[in-house]
This record gives sequence, structure tokens and C-alpha cells, in this order.
Amino acid sequence: MPAITPDSIIGLLLEHDILCSEEPVLPDSDLFTLGLDSLAMMQLLLHIERHFALSIPQAGITREHFMTPAKLAGWLGGCAG
Repeated sequence: MPAITPDSIIGLLLEHDILCSEEPVLPDSDLFTLGLDSLAMMQLLLHIERHFALSIPQAGITREHFMTPAKLAGWLGGCAG
């Protein structure tokens, strides 16, 4: 399984054109400010599950967990462990 890092989350966002923002996506960037909405969140979730071979618990799909690539990677690391 690939390592779950803020950079790997950013890679998925960019590779799959999930965000439409002119601003760079950094580990502490607010993804919602950059355009992440509920549909984009679900797209990202599907790519995360496929890429990292994870099954994300529905209860964990919160705005707080998806706020930044760093927060998301930290939470996903706990799901994978």
C-alpha cells in the first residue's frame, strides 16, 4: 500500500482534477476554500479508497477530516493502522 501523506493526497487531487483552483495546494491549504464541495469530496474519497486500498467508515466522512491534506492524511493513517 502506498504511504498516506499530505503529498499523496495532493497528488490525487491534482491527478484527477478534483479541485478547480489557481492557488497551489499545500499540506495546510483549506480544501474547502480551494473549491472542495460535497461532490468533489466523494470523488476524492473514491480515489483514496482505490489508491490506498482502504474502506473509509461513513461516520468518518466529516468536513473536519477533509479540511486540509495534512488533516486528511493524519486521519487516514489512523484508519489504515
